Amino acid sequence: MNVIWRTLLVILGARRRARRGKRLDPTAVGSIRLTTLPTDIDILRHMNNGRYLSLFDLGRWDLLIRTGLFDAMKEQGWYAVVSSETITFRRSLELWQRFEIQSRFIGHDEKALFMEHRAVVDGEIYARAIVRARMLRRTGGTVSNEELFAAVGRPEGVPEIDEWVHDWAAASALPPVRTTAPSIWN
Repeated sequence: MNVIWRTLLVILGARRRARRGKRLDPTAVGSIRLTTLPTDIDILRHMNNGRYLSLFDLGRWDLLIRTGLFDAMKEQGWYAVVSSETITFRRSLELWQRFEIQSRFIGHDEKALFMEHRAVVDGEIYARAIVRARMLRRTGGTVSNEELFAAVGRPEGVPEIDEWVHDWAAASALPPVRTTAPSIWN
């Protein structure tokens, strides 16, 4: 529940920054500053591994709002859901440590958008996540990239996605929702 308050603060801050002319180009790196709180810490006295992904959501909110994508999604009746993500840890974030969440769109495939999030302290990467997200309609069904780009424009200058990201996305995919996916352990 405590991440909801951070989420609301980030949303309000992103809206304020956008109103003040601090909008972001779709290929820009968005950045927010946070502090590791007692509710982020696990029994080993560093940030819990699961908390990183929750806090990276905050970077996604900031980026969606400041690029204008959130307003376009709301207007169209669309929303984004994470379909897969992977995270790698390099160093631990300690209690009360200040850090930055950096977020950037890194490309797309035929069905989804890819983002990279980083937890950064003094210019050093502590953790990095790659997130694959799909756009869905509130009325049901998925939004194709063609529809998305028709509504918001196709961003110029998005870098090519590393081949391993495509391989990871394919290897980690589960069957589509309309296909059965029984839980059978080998």
